[in-house]
Amino acid sequence: MSNTALAQKIYQVAQALPDAQATEALDFIYFLRSRQELTEHRDLQAAQQPAMNHVWDNDADEAWNHV
Repeated sequence: MSNTALAQKIYQVAQALPDAQATEALDFIYFLRSRQELTEHRDLQAAQQPAMNHVWDNDADEAWNHV
């Protein structure tokens, strides 16, 4: 199912819900989106780490490792 068709299906189902449940469903959708953004952020950090290891892991910065 395409994203547009799925969004339309969600819209149709949400219309039948009482306001309180529709609000709860919307909150859950926001939660799912924020979890996806967090995952993408962590993936980006993991991808950057090998390139930054030479900057972070050096003798001159050893004193900061335990701060």
